[in-house]
Amino acid sequence: MRNRSLRLFLILLILIVVVIIDFPVLTNLKKSIFGRQLNPNLGLDLRGGMQVVMQAPEGYQITQETLEAPSTILENRSNALGVSEVVFQVAGDNYIVGEFPGLENIGEVIDVIKQTGMLEFVDVGNDFLPPGTIIQTDFGQPVSGESADDEAEPAPLDLGQSDIAPQEDPVAKVYHTVITGGDLASVSVLPPQAPGEGYSVQFTLTSEAAQIFGDHTRNNVGKLLAIVLDKEIISTPVISQAITTGEGAISGQGESAYSFDDANNLRVTLFYGSLPVALEIAESRVVGPTLGQESLQKSLIAGAIGFAIVTLFMLIYYRAPGFVAILSILIFGLITFALYLAIPVTLTLPGIAGFLLSVGSALDANILQFERLKEELRNGRTLVQAVDLGWRRAWPSIRDSNLATIITSGILFWFGSTFGATIVKGFALTLALGVAISVFTALFVTRTFLSLLVTPLEKSDKEFWFGI
Repeated sequence: MRNRSLRLFLILLILIVVVIIDFPVLTNLKKSIFGRQLNPNLGLDLRGGMQVVMQAPEGYQITQETLEAPSTILENRSNALGVSEVVFQVAGDNYIVGEFPGLENIGEVIDVIKQTGMLEFVDVGNDFLPPGTIIQTDFGQPVSGESADDEAEPAPLDLGQSDIAPQEDPVAKVYHTVITGGDLASVSVLPPQAPGEGYSVQFTLTSEAAQIFGDHTRNNVGKLLAIVLDKEIISTPVISQAITTGEGAISGQGESAYSFDDANNLRVTLFYGSLPVALEIAESRVVGPTLGQESLQKSLIAGAIGFAIVTLFMLIYYRAPGFVAILSILIFGLITFALYLAIPVTLTLPGIAGFLLSVGSALDANILQFERLKEELRNGRTLVQAVDLGWRRAWPSIRDSNLATIITSGILFWFGSTFGATIVKGFALTLALGVAISVFTALFVTRTFLSLLVTPLEKSDKEFWFGI
């Protein structure tokens, strides 16, 4: 096999990296790279956490259908990557039950629920309002008295003016909202455009909103348009020209410049919209693992026994290739666990089920190679030829079966995202990740290790070493 030395070096390098990630060594280095401790994240069913019951305040006309929207929004925010396993479920006609694995601080839960994510583009005329100012708008609440639209139209703002005095009492005034975050068609994060700048959040409006926005900016050139998130000013840019493309960007300035995490959090909040119903916490309690410590220990013991039986079978039936398969599966497990820690992936029962299913795929890829190898040896091929032809003829089956599994995982992930089935999303993600790694280990690790057997076993008793 060509470049065997290079492949061995790369395998060794990968092993060193994943061992450092998987085991508690070089803790400070890992924390400086990833910005956190690389500890396994366990779900509510394995480590416990907090369960919160939320309800709408009195005065709202609530049904189970109207609670589905805020439940989905909260779940999508918390599971934007499909791996945190926070679950929100509608209970009865007036309650939403949220499960937060590992959280025992009610303050953290409240912070998640309070993220309403209401984005507004507000016409403030000539009133320069600095970032952080809390204002009132005519969107989402009844307006008493005069609005910004009822007042006399102020003179156009000089574009060169930068020291406009803020209003004495901007809180007492109600401003007109031109469009809202509900008019966003897409939201994405853009990298810094120049040295010293931060990340920005780019958005695209729907066609109808783009028309409204274009008309407003065309008629108000020289005035100010505030970008407001949850009634708090983010920035107050000057309308220098008509904006008819329906595209724009939100970015911080100076000390308020966005890091990637800041921009991505804002993207998630805006993309999944605001809560259409205000929620209050009716009850909260800390819960223990639903499986229980004893059940968890028994599950680990059962897994160890199962792996031992598989190892014994591979060694008895496939002999030397079976030993290679065990090494390959161990490396597969180390790489997979390292990715779980680095992403990070929350391990729950559905996630572990996806991992175990991917272990089967990894083992199946090795078995397909070995069966083809044995067929070639029975047909009188040399060991070098058998190893090469065995892989070539097994590869189409390995490729097609794993590709079908990845496509299925994609469908399951879409299903979970569409219908709010977070458990399905976690299962689909761990399965797809495991299958991708299993293809890598079969293609790269197993083939490399098999090539090491060619020279020492070429003239040996092939019936004994390969079980033919």
